[in-house]
Amino acid sequence: MHLETPGILSNIDERGVHGLCSIQPVMRILIVEDDIDIAAFIEKGLKQSGFAVDAVGDGEQGLGLARHNPYDAMIVDIMLPGIDGLALIENIRTHGIATPVLILSAKRAIDDKVRGFQTGGDDYLTKPFSFSELLVRIQALIRRSTGAASSAVIAVGGLRLDLLRREVVRDGESIALQPREFALLEYLMRNVGHVVSKTMILEHVWDYHFDPQTNVVDVLIHRLRGKIDRDFEHKMIRTVRGVGYVIRND
Repeated sequence: MHLETPGILSNIDERGVHGLCSIQPVMRILIVEDDIDIAAFIEKGLKQSGFAVDAVGDGEQGLGLARHNPYDAMIVDIMLPGIDGLALIENIRTHGIATPVLILSAKRAIDDKVRGFQTGGDDYLTKPFSFSELLVRIQALIRRSTGAASSAVIAVGGLRLDLLRREVVRDGESIALQPREFALLEYLMRNVGHVVSKTMILEHVWDYHFDPQTNVVDVLIHRLRGKIDRDFEHKMIRTVRGVGYVIRND
């Protein structure tokens, strides 16, 4: 299984992450996955991204939690002990539970994907996978289920990023960014108040799985701060030592 479990989410002070995100509504995710390593990988990543998470390893437990607790999204493997993932999804849909479900499976055949959607799944992600891709898919499912609109302009306080025009403005002052600086700022602003790790930034901005010990993220953060924060009294890009970076407006 090609999952970068070591390193990506190590040394996380979860209390610190949730403390930083306490002003944000807490979204709760249910993970139903019998592979302990994969479940732990996803759980830690989602917690680091500001979600509350319940994780179980068999279909019966997952079904019980899904039917008796409100979740903002579920991640369900197909091959599970007890009852399989498709039966779990079919059961909750029969009982009127509309929680968006991301199916996680090693099965890549079109027929398997079609069966997953027909059963009631909302998205389908095959193993191996990148955590960054899983995260954006979960965020998209939650946006669709809550009716939240996706805007071409992202704003955090006086900082505005226009995705269509590729423009950045802070307090009325235009700021020129290089492509990777723009991508990093967009990623931070989309996760405002949520700490993102260096490895998550590497996956998102470079689309590569570099050694987390590389300093390219630190260099890019330094350059971005020089443009976003240097000439302003209020500093928005913060370092959370041992965890990662966060953009905040307070």
